Amino acid sequence: MILGLDISTSITGVSIVDRNNELIYCEAWRTDKPGLSFYEKLDIVKDNICHLKSQYPIEKIYVEAPLGMFAAGRSSAQVISKIQRFNGVVCWMLRELFDMNPEYINVHTARKTCGIKVKRGENTKKIVLQHILENEKDFKAEYTKRGNPAKGVYDKADSLVIAKAGYYLNKSKESDYERN
Repeated sequence: MILGLDISTSITGVSIVDRNNELIYCEAWRTDKPGLSFYEKLDIVKDNICHLKSQYPIEKIYVEAPLGMFAAGRSSAQVISKIQRFNGVVCWMLRELFDMNPEYINVHTARKTCGIKVKRGENTKKIVLQHILENEKDFKAEYTKRGNPAKGVYDKADSLVIAKAGYYLNKSKESDYERN
């Protein structure tokens, strides 16, 4: 099984696909409650990772590369630093708990691998969610009263793109290995 994560200090999207690339698990772990410290947020993520480990035989872990999350001019150096530290600690936890190194996937590579095309100026989050809804029968999206995606839906979709891309990249590596 392949575990894919979109790590953030407020909401971490997490998806698992099986050996047939079928969706097994897709959730958003919320750590955006007011007053939580950096370490309390990590505790929440760790507890959830431990639960996953006890439920699913994870064979590979893929994480959205952290630099792919930022666009110039949108985040301060302090915010970027905090997200980078959080991402690093979560990846270390994954390594310690699963005894394997998580692999980073650039978000653009992940989308391309999954056949998602976003034209300049389009809302990337909406395009990704639309693609997932059209192609994943088991993906569940919740909506607000006004019809907007609820908190965490985009994070779940992003993590599923990472898991699916990880599946395809892993298959490609296996094919290359079998040919040699």
